[in-house]
Amino acid sequence: MNVLKNMTLGTRLGAGFATVLALTAIMITLAIMRFISVGELSDKIITKDWVKADAAATINATTRANARRTLELLLVTDQVAVAKIHERIDGNKKQISEALETLDKLVYAPEGKKILAGIKESRVAYVASFSKVDKMVAEGKRDEATKLMFAETLPTLDVLQERIMEISALQKKLVEASGAEIKNDIVSARTLMLIIGLAGMCVGATVAWWLTRTITGQLGGEPDYASSVAREIAAGNLAVDVQLREGDKSSLLAGMKAMRDSLAVIVGQVRQSSDSIATGSSQIATGNADLSQRTEEQASNLQQTAASMEQLTSTVKNNADTACQATQLASSASAVAAEGGVVVGQVVATMEAITASSKKIVDIIGVIDGIAFQTNILALNAAVEAARAGEQGRGLAVVASEVRSLAQRSAAAAKEIKGLITDSVEKVETGSQQVGHAGRTMSDIVAQVKRVNDLIGEISSATSEQTQGISQVGDAVNQLDQVTQQNAALVEESSAAAESLSQQAAKLVEAVSVFRLSHDETRNVIARVQSSSVSQSKPVVAHKPVVSKPAPRWAAAPVKPVRAEAAATAAEEHSEWEKF
Repeated sequence: MNVLKNMTLGTRLGAGFATVLALTAIMITLAIMRFISVGELSDKIITKDWVKADAAATINATTRANARRTLELLLVTDQVAVAKIHERIDGNKKQISEALETLDKLVYAPEGKKILAGIKESRVAYVASFSKVDKMVAEGKRDEATKLMFAETLPTLDVLQERIMEISALQKKLVEASGAEIKNDIVSARTLMLIIGLAGMCVGATVAWWLTRTITGQLGGEPDYASSVAREIAAGNLAVDVQLREGDKSSLLAGMKAMRDSLAVIVGQVRQSSDSIATGSSQIATGNADLSQRTEEQASNLQQTAASMEQLTSTVKNNADTACQATQLASSASAVAAEGGVVVGQVVATMEAITASSKKIVDIIGVIDGIAFQTNILALNAAVEAARAGEQGRGLAVVASEVRSLAQRSAAAAKEIKGLITDSVEKVETGSQQVGHAGRTMSDIVAQVKRVNDLIGEISSATSEQTQGISQVGDAVNQLDQVTQQNAALVEESSAAAESLSQQAAKLVEAVSVFRLSHDETRNVIARVQSSSVSQSKPVVAHKPVVSKPAPRWAAAPVKPVRAEAAATAAEEHSEWEKF
């Protein structure tokens, strides 16, 4: 029940209609299912049972027709007539075969299969006997054919007819069973629809009763009564009596009664507050006069502050100019140091090239020394060969001796040159190392000069920013001076606004007088508002004049003494104005 009580009106309406619709849907679904079942059974009777019965009737009729044609064969002697009789018999046989094929496809019950097998067996016996009779007639043995006809063929035909009647009776039984099933489905569908329809009517009536009771319970009474109460409240009659049912706290009428009570309290408070607004407006005018005097003193102090800010701005500008000159000098020193670093780098490169050339010369001298050594060996070999040659080799020995002497002198000279060049290479390498060290030192100097230049640039930038900041402060002080003067004008306007506020309070009382309150409610409201006003009201605080702090040394002139504690007093007055 708690769940039902907590449901919204829309949810309750939706639940009620959903229940009725669900029952209707169930009834329609069951009816459709029954109709589908009836349709399937009807389709079965038409497409299967009726076809099987028709096939059995076809077999029965054509078999009897063939029996008559057989008797005609015994009586007719004209060959043309005999040929026509055979043609008709063959056509009937074809119909019988087609009917048997149909029964083979549609008969599934074991009993029907058994009867169909008997029909086929009897037909085989009948066809065999008929073939014998036909053959005898063709041979002219009519008497023997007649005897065979009555002795064998017709009894076989009777057996076939009996079995055909059995399958016909079976099909009739199946059709009757399907019809009975259709009838039962129709009866059960009618019964279910009747039961569900009655249940739907009962549920619908219950839901309608429940919804009616719920809606009237939420309204708290008749809609016309609620509408009349709303019109009275809209017309300003807050003394209208709202009658509720016993224990009703959540209905629409209960809410309207609570709204009426709340409006009565609010209107009473507004009536009482209008007098307080008038008193507050006079206090605001007094405070505005005091504020106007202090605003003029503040404007004088701001003018002195503006003069001091102009002097500070001039000093900072001089510092900024000096910083700019220092930045230019540092930039020049950095450029000179950078050029020195480049020259030292070129010297280092030249020394490295000299070192490489000296090493190549040492290599060449080594080659010359090797050639002299090999020449000396060749001269020794030539001297040995000249000694072996005797008198004929004496001239060669002299030449070999001279060549050996020259080779030794070349080797000695090459060694001396190699020693000198090696000493030069070592000195060049030492000089190259010293020049490299000087280059690194110059690079460090260049880096330090750049860093000094950057620092001076930052100092210059910071000084410029200070200059801009001080200029902005000066502008702000000037704007503050203008705003202060504007505030003085606004204070005068506030006095005029306070007087207008008093007039508006009178109009407010006149507007609120439209609402009518009962005598008891008015008295209670006035008592509550008076007690609240007494507990919250405070006297206006008088402000004592105080002397401001002296200005800094760089100020143009000392600041004159000003009145009253500005920040604390302003905050206190603001809170008092909020109470007004």
